[in-house]
Amino acid sequence: MSRLSPWERVLGSEIAELDPPLRRYFGAIPPGSVGRASGTFDTVGTPRRWLWPVLALLAMDGVMFPVWERSVVFSVENRSTEHGSIVARRTFHFDSGDRVMVDEIGVTRNGLVDRLGRLGVVTARLTAEVEDGRLELRSTLAALRLGPVRLSLGPLSPRVTLVERAMGGLQHVSLILDAPWLGRLYEYRGSFTYEIEPDEIRPDGTEHG
Repeated sequence: MSRLSPWERVLGSEIAELDPPLRRYFGAIPPGSVGRASGTFDTVGTPRRWLWPVLALLAMDGVMFPVWERSVVFSVENRSTEHGSIVARRTFHFDSGDRVMVDEIGVTRNGLVDRLGRLGVVTARLTAEVEDGRLELRSTLAALRLGPVRLSLGPLSPRVTLVERAMGGLQHVSLILDAPWLGRLYEYRGSFTYEIEPDEIRPDGTEHG
C-alpha cells in the first residue's frame, strides 16, 4: 500500500506549503487509524427546488441530497485503502434524518480522480493547487457510470470548486457545484475539527474485539 496520500502524490513538495491543520488532513492516514472530523455546515444543498428530483436520484447512491438547510451538524470518517486511495464517509444530520455521502479519491495517470457514491456513479477529475496555505481543488471533467456504461459529460460537465483553509483554530471547507448555462447547482460550506485516531473497524468492515 502506498504510504503517501493521494494529495501528497499529486502535490509533491507543495504539500509542505499548506497550513499545518491541512497538512494533517491531506496527509497519509497510518494503517489501523481513521481520520475523524466533526463540525457544522452553514448551508447544504440548493434552494432551486426544480433540481431536487435529480438530486433525489443521486441521493440513492449517497452523492448529493434534495435539501436546502442551514446549521447542519456533520461528521466525517476518512480511511485509507490498500490501493492508496482515501474513502470518506460524511454523515449529515438533516432535520429530516441522517444521510450519508460517500466518495473515494485516488490517483490515476490522469491525476486526482474522485468517485462519488457507494457505487461510483459519478466520477470527476480534479486539479489541486496550494494558495496562501489553503488547498484549492477544481474539476476538469465529469462522467456518469450507468451499469457497465461510462458516459463522459465533456464540455457539459458541472464544475466543482472546493477550497479548504485553516482559520481560528478550525478547518473551513467550501464546495460549490456550477454548470454551464445553469449556474449554481449545489453547495456546502462550514467548519470542523479533525483528528487521527486508532480505528476500531477492520478492513473487512467488522469491529476489533
